Amino acid sequence: MSAAQARSGNGPGRVHELAVAGLRAGVAGLEVLTGVDVVVRSGEVHAVMGPNGSGKSTLAHVLMGKPGYQVVGGTVTLDGRDLLPLAPFERSRLGLFLAPQDPIEVPGVGLHQAMTEALVGRGVNPDDATGSLTARSVAEARRVGFETRLLDRPLNVDLSGGERKRSETLQMALLRPSIAILDELDSGIDIDGLRDVARRVRDGVAEWGLGVLAITHYRRLLSVLHPDVVHVLVRGRIVASGGPELAEELERSGYAAFEKAARERDEGGAGKTDS
Repeated sequence: MSAAQARSGNGPGRVHELAVAGLRAGVAGLEVLTGVDVVVRSGEVHAVMGPNGSGKSTLAHVLMGKPGYQVVGGTVTLDGRDLLPLAPFERSRLGLFLAPQDPIEVPGVGLHQAMTEALVGRGVNPDDATGSLTARSVAEARRVGFETRLLDRPLNVDLSGGERKRSETLQMALLRPSIAILDELDSGIDIDGLRDVARRVRDGVAEWGLGVLAITHYRRLLSVLHPDVVHVLVRGRIVASGGPELAEELERSGYAAFEKAARERDEGGAGKTDS
């Protein structure tokens, strides 16, 4: 087993699996997810696309355990372990990672300190056989185009949107999670930055068998990530899945046909319930 695999818990042939079944969840009394089913395994890249308000970011928040969301049905497991009762930090320790759409500022906490605590929390020595955490941070910063002088700055403080996305990708590379959820990694970042971060994610798939659930509006991210499966999320449920060609279809035709079918399905179901 390599040192990198030891850090991530991914031994040779080890396959991790994030399994979501019948997930129903909401916020402030409003049910947003109405039955999501998806399975992401090591080495797979899944993309979730959908119109605004379809539940994409809610899915990311619920999977990571963000407070304020209520799960009313279904299951979420990672390697067979029930995630729903666990706090976000516990899910992270098990190998789940979320790159949020809008990374928050954390004044007073540097990136090095945050990564040290995260690795120690997983029982991993930050300074292992591959080199010190500082050296790895510098190397990863260069890979994603993140200025090394920003490594000493408090986490995300006074960073541009693109710099924050580079920082989140750098953190993912240092932590080497089993499954990464990317919530609109392509928002707030220019084309060059998007290429850099998407390539690093794709390299993670090859390097340690990273499994990816990428939430996006646009095909430009997928042109670098090369997803194995594209899912269409409409009205809180995955209504279609296919290969990369599905993203091309969405770019040409939009979501109207999927929204109409989902609306008719929901109205038909309600009618049957009332009868």
